[in-house]
Amino acid sequence: MVNLFRTTGLRFLWISAITVVLDLWSKYAVMDNMELYESIQVTAFFNLTYVHNYGAAFSFLHGAGGWQRWFFTAIAVTVCVVILWWLKQTPRQQKLLPVAFSFILGGALGNVYDRINHGYVVDFLDFYVNTWHWPAFNIADSAIFIGAALLIWDMLTSKSDDTLAKKRTHANR
Repeated sequence: MVNLFRTTGLRFLWISAITVVLDLWSKYAVMDNMELYESIQVTAFFNLTYVHNYGAAFSFLHGAGGWQRWFFTAIAVTVCVVILWWLKQTPRQQKLLPVAFSFILGGALGNVYDRINHGYVVDFLDFYVNTWHWPAFNIADSAIFIGAALLIWDMLTSKSDDTLAKKRTHANR
């Protein structure tokens, strides 16, 4: 079992663990120290604003009546299981993809915890320009974004196995 954590993508699960801990710590700090909808200006473009998100990204299905809580929880749990399976299958030489998926896993778990325990996700990071506010988000959402950006980066910069094989064949001639 220990070998599995050294030779597969599971070796990056520490990223997921740190993400979950930072996410839950920050959410409980906000819930313990702020009133719902309270906003504290930090800079000219950033507030801490405590809100509940009953929907998904950008409050999608926010007012759907409650069924979305379990729908989004089921999707996130399924994604987490698939990511864990994929990390277990990932060979040691792969680095960027398992790091990306570990960020996504940690973010998904942080938000799943909220949905199961509170019925909503706690959001509090509020960036804005003048009167236009980006939808509030949290550390878990940030980790999911970082993971997705790393996936895109890997897709755009990595050489496919087919391309590498052609280069090796051409070099051996």
